[in-house]
Amino acid sequence: MSFLRRRSATPAGPDFDVLAMDPGDWPGNLGAGLLPAPDGTCQGVFLRYDLFGGRGPAMIIGNLPEGSPAREVAEGEIPFEVGQLLLALENEEEVTVVGTEDTPVLQGDNLLIVRRLKLSETRISCVQFDRSDGVLVTIAAWDRPITDDLYALLKPLPAELFQQG
Repeated sequence: MSFLRRRSATPAGPDFDVLAMDPGDWPGNLGAGLLPAPDGTCQGVFLRYDLFGGRGPAMIIGNLPEGSPAREVAEGEIPFEVGQLLLALENEEEVTVVGTEDTPVLQGDNLLIVRRLKLSETRISCVQFDRSDGVLVTIAAWDRPITDDLYALLKPLPAELFQQG
């Protein structure tokens, strides 16, 4: 996964490549959020994909580098991205992780070990995998299963999407 490397130059946004679906491939609205650290570095990026027609968020994809506080969750607690999905849906239900399952998945020529999280709220699908550069990718979807086809759509987004200005 040579394209999933740390950049040498520091952009105005994250200092790592963000792996997600291209906004042009999504039939809805895309929102991006940066998690800043006190020193100005980026501790993560999450992208929220909303469907047209006000049908609400369908998916959140997070990219959290090593050391990001958002990665630190206790056993049984939901990932940051699932929490963001619940907030966006204005769903205040208590949700926990009830199990995990590791599955091998091919992304192009690369083999990913994908962790499928089983949640107490069965309408949420959630998967996680570690990239070769130490960034944890988490995908949380509402009322839609996450199939292996999705991994073929994931690619690094251009840094210009995250430029301040």
